[in-house]
Order: sequence, then C-alpha cells, then structure tokens
Amino acid sequence: MKQYLKIDEWSIIEESFDPQTQEISESVFSIGNGYMGGRANFEEQYSGHSLQGSYMAGVYYPDKTRVGWWKNGYPEYFAKVLNSTNWIGINIELDGTPLDLAACTVSQFRRVLNMKEGTLSRSFTATLEDGKEVQVESIRIVSMARHEIGAIRYSIIPVNFAGQLTITPYLDGDIKNKDSNYDEKFWNEVEKKSEAEGGYLTLKTKKLDFHVTSAFAYDILVNGEKLSTTPEAIEQEKYVASKVSLAVQAGDQVVIYKYAANVTSRNYGLGQLVEAAHTALNSAREAGFVTLLTEQAAAWGDKWKESDIIIEGDLSAQQAIRFNIFQLNQTYTGEDDRLNIGPKGFTGEKYGGSTYWDTEAYCVPFYLSTADSTIARNLLIYRYKHLEKAKENARKLGFKKGALYPMVTMNGEECHNEWEITFEEIHRNGAIAYAIYNYVNYTGDKAYLGQYGLEVLVEISRFWEERVHYVPRKDQYVMLGVTGPNEYENNVNNNWYTNRIAAWTMEYTLEALAYLQENESSRYAELADKLELADSETAQWNEIIF
Repeated sequence: MKQYLKIDEWSIIEESFDPQTQEISESVFSIGNGYMGGRANFEEQYSGHSLQGSYMAGVYYPDKTRVGWWKNGYPEYFAKVLNSTNWIGINIELDGTPLDLAACTVSQFRRVLNMKEGTLSRSFTATLEDGKEVQVESIRIVSMARHEIGAIRYSIIPVNFAGQLTITPYLDGDIKNKDSNYDEKFWNEVEKKSEAEGGYLTLKTKKLDFHVTSAFAYDILVNGEKLSTTPEAIEQEKYVASKVSLAVQAGDQVVIYKYAANVTSRNYGLGQLVEAAHTALNSAREAGFVTLLTEQAAAWGDKWKESDIIIEGDLSAQQAIRFNIFQLNQTYTGEDDRLNIGPKGFTGEKYGGSTYWDTEAYCVPFYLSTADSTIARNLLIYRYKHLEKAKENARKLGFKKGALYPMVTMNGEECHNEWEITFEEIHRNGAIAYAIYNYVNYTGDKAYLGQYGLEVLVEISRFWEERVHYVPRKDQYVMLGVTGPNEYENNVNNNWYTNRIAAWTMEYTLEALAYLQENESSRYAELADKLELADSETAQWNEIIF
C-alpha cells in the first residue's frame, strides 16, 4: 500500500481525498472511549465505498457459525460486537443537490486525528456538478470525560452562490454488519420519536435482548447567531431525523452542533433507557461543545502523562508508538470488569470485537505499566468471572476436569470456528496464568491470589495435567497435536512454547498454593476444600514438571 499519511509526532494526517483509500482511512482515523466508538465515516452522505461502523462495547450477537462440517465441541456461533445506530449523520443539500464527496470535485481535503487531544477533524472544498462551491470543516469527539456522549461541530460556507441549504441531522438504526452470515440484520426497533431539535431511537438485538437507546439534539448558528428553527420531523423504520432548510448568501457560515448520547441495557433497566439518554444528552448540550472539547483534552492529557513514550530522532517511530498507545487507551479504559479488548478496537468488524488471548499476552503488561493497577486487575477478574464457562469448554472436548479458556469469546464460551486453533492452540490457557503472575509480581498484590487467582491457576493446571500423557519408552510426559503461537504449523508434537507454558503454569500454581498455605492459612483451607484439592494431585503436577 502506498504511503499517503503524513508523518507527525502527535497526529495522523491525510492531505488529499482518494476514494481508493477511504475505507482504510475510516479505520485508521477511528475514535472511541472504551464504552463506545466508531469509524471515521463522513457526517454527510457518501455514496462511495465505505464501511459504516458505530459500536457499543459489550453489545454483541451470536451469529451462526457457517461451516460445512462439525466436530465434537465445535462452537455453534461466532460472537461479534454489532454495528450499532449511526449517530454521526448530518446530511447536507445545496438547492436540493446532496453534498456527496463521491459525486463532486474535492480539493483542499485534510483529515486529522489529533491523538494528543482525542479529536477527529476534517476540512475540504467541494465543487458540485453545477459549479456551486462550499467549504466544510468538522471536528468530532467521542468523550473520554462523558462516556455516553459524542459531539460534532460541522461548519459549511457557500463560497460562490446564494441559495437554499438543507440540513438533516439523524439517527439511523437500519444498519447491518458487513461480515454477517446470510446477510442478516441483527436489530429490531423498540421505539422512536422525532422531537423538536432532536429525537431518540431504541433498538434491541434479535438475540440476547440487548437494548440500545440513542438520542440526539442540535443547534444551528448562522454567522455566530443561533437560529430558531421549525424543523420537519421525520420518522421512518429504525430512523429519526430533523430537517431544516434556510436561505444562505455567499460567505455565510452555518455551524451545526450535534450532540448524541448512547446508553445500553448493560447499564440501565429497560424502562430507564430513554430518560438516561436524555439526561446525559441535555447535560452535554448545556455544557456546550467548547466545554466538551476542553474536557476531552484534559482527559487525554491525563492518559498521556502516564502512558507516553518519547522516541527522539525518529519521527515515524514516534508517531507509530503513539498511535498504538492511543488505540489501546481508547479501546479499553478499565472501569468495567465485564469488558475486554477487541483486537481491532472500534476500527471495524474484523475479529468481531471479541476477546482473544492477546489481552493477557500483550495488553496486560501495557496497562500495568501505564495505568492504575485496578485496570489490569479488572482484566483478570473478567477471566475469573468466566471460569465456569472455561470448565464447560473443557468438558465439551471430553476432558473430565480443568478449564480451557476460549480462543475467542464474549461471555466465556468458545466461539472460534477454525478447528486447528479452537482445539489445538491451547497455549492460550497459559497466557491467562502468566497474566496473573505478571499482575501479582508487578503490583505486589498477593491478596489477589486468595481472592481470585488461585482458583483459575488450579483449574488451568488440571487441564494441563489431563492434556499431557506419559511415554514409558522415553520416561517423559509429552503433549501431542497442538498448534503453536505462530499458527503456521498444526498438529505439532511437543511444541516448545506450549510445553513450557504448561509446565510453568503448574510450577507457579504450586508456588501460589505454598504462599497461601503459609501466609493465609484459613483462606487456603477454604479454597482447598472448595476445589477438592488433594496432595496426590499436586504430587502429579510435580512429576509432570520434572
């Protein structure tokens, strides 16, 4: 792929518009706050190639696994975070002609992801087929200070004409995932209302009954003066909008401030959603866009104080490391131990936004080093809460004891659909154990072992004990038929990494047991009784290790 983004230490910058790279840029310039996020789609309509994407963390759907064969223990579905209500939309018409960058001449295009302050901005000049020219500037945030809030400032100036400008801010829930099997749509409408200067829309998933309410409000200013509007209220299936038309002169500046709130049934009762959305929305609108920007810069400033890495003498490397830090911080903030880290964050649909072993192997060390210890602790508690499901996963594959954590999951149940990974890439189990070690070792929070960690360690060790088998001829324990972490070789016997992480897990579990027995004897006794832990079992682990 050609290098089309400008190198800058704090920003990702695109200085020309190319429809061929639009979907890539939608991913690269995505913004989020751990609670919700979305791709860098245009506010105004765009008829070119685009993947519209707005996502609510933890709201997912069990899409049917589409395979032509079946194996014992094979997952029945693939869990994916859903493309949710499009809240950013602001359609623009000039004397009845839609502003559409795929249908006009675009110049002076510039798009900037300001990673230091967490803003997405865009500016361009568009010339329509009839010669009308407009200048547009927009800036968008997904608030780090108010997790349910997104806000947009959208400015449009007619350059060389007087005429009618029509502005239609909207919420669109008639959306689908591009990667859905059988072209299904996953949402049903519950209720909607187009209100004065705004509206709301509530959808629910066709399975699992997640509800999402989105509400929006807007203000329009002409040359700095707030416009009193009498909008046309529009209600269609899974869609609400307000349509405003006004006469403009060449050089007039029309600014639209759009505020949106998105709330879910994960955090509110079904009867509370509309009120909660309006409460958050009204508070944000009353604060105003400038205040929201100030809050956003301050919230990101706090994150950069702890997590920034400075690389001198290599601007490209500086930009790259900050982009990675930015993505991690906007994907997961750690307040909710029911959430985890999707491999692609809020940038698109790939990997379904599900939880992979990458969290424990690669992400936990970052949060340990750059954030309060509760952030990493919540990632571990997420796995503790899924322990019973991990035990079920092992039973599905015929194991009599132990826990096998899933390769891909939302709720602890395996939902990955490639046999050589689902059944054989079991080193993922060791990553969970190593994350516990990393957390305890880094923070000194040994109390975590008795509270949560030991149960997970014991059940993982039990899985390893049953997964290996003894070969008398070699007088060794072996592990056959695995896929190592490089994923290139399947059905490998005695993959070094898998064997080592298995032995290490049992070693660390024995160390944790010894620590609790010596330092928290009453808790040790409780856990030994709960887990039905016998001396013969720990002796067997020692034999396997050595």
